[in-house]
Amino acid sequence: MKTEPISVKTGQREELVDITPHVQKYVDQINLKNGIIIIYVPHTTAAVTINEHADPSVARDIIYKLAREIPKNENYRHAEGNSDAHIKSSLVGASIQVIISDGRLLLGTWQGIFFCEFDGPRTRKVYLKAVSD
Repeated sequence: MKTEPISVKTGQREELVDITPHVQKYVDQINLKNGIIIIYVPHTTAAVTINEHADPSVARDIIYKLAREIPKNENYRHAEGNSDAHIKSSLVGASIQVIISDGRLLLGTWQGIFFCEFDGPRTRKVYLKAVSD
């Protein structure tokens, strides 16, 4: 199946953006009933994760804790001033997989798929690749 890019525009240096509806829309468009979808972020200062999307304070708490543990201004050697973003991206990860069952993302009741921006604001790409059973 075709790899599909989606565009994510962020408005802050660090934020989690719920992209679950975009991923489900792709599954609907390709009429995927059962399989796996791979969500991949091709950026070294961004990531993707699954976490609670019912309460927006969870996303804020994740950003808060990552910023406390990996501060922007440390004694980093990388000259661009975004070493913290690179570290956060590596810790969270560049890709996830989600099972598709009966045409729906197999997520828990409270789960959503989040694009994680650590060096914004920017317009980013996320790639979706479906694998059918």
